[in-house]
Amino acid sequence: MSGTAATPTEPGVLFQESGGRWRTVAYGPVICGVALVIELFTGPVVHWFALPLFAVILAGIVAVQVTAARRHVSVSLTGETLRQGAEDLPVADIAAVLPEPDLYADEPQRWESARSLGELSGVPRRRTGIGLRLRDGSLVQAWARDADGLRGALVACTTGTRP
Repeated sequence: MSGTAATPTEPGVLFQESGGRWRTVAYGPVICGVALVIELFTGPVVHWFALPLFAVILAGIVAVQVTAARRHVSVSLTGETLRQGAEDLPVADIAAVLPEPDLYADEPQRWESARSLGELSGVPRRRTGIGLRLRDGSLVQAWARDADGLRGALVACTTGTRP
């Protein structure tokens, strides 16, 4: 379930990713509709009951997945709060945005094994972690599909400059 709407849609939002796209709910029903049309023109048997039933079932399953992705894998950054999934982190608690990992280093940086924000067990698939040092000295990982965009917005927030 992709969702890279990194362009802010609301005033005051510096970075945003939705986590999932509602258009994916239509993929299954569209494929079932295409199969129905193909059966109408080519086959002796048309599955009038099965194909619409599968379309509804697929749409329902994917709608649940999109809802979960939008709740648990979405990212929003304002001047006051970084929201990662179900967790909110005040921007004032961020002391520093740590440098990107060195791909050729022998050992990973300490923040790469730090707790991931968002009440998840790790950085979600197809997302990239961004190391943050908090004011209390602890390390955490923020994450986003567009990690460079989020990193730039976080640096701008923490240094007081505007992107």
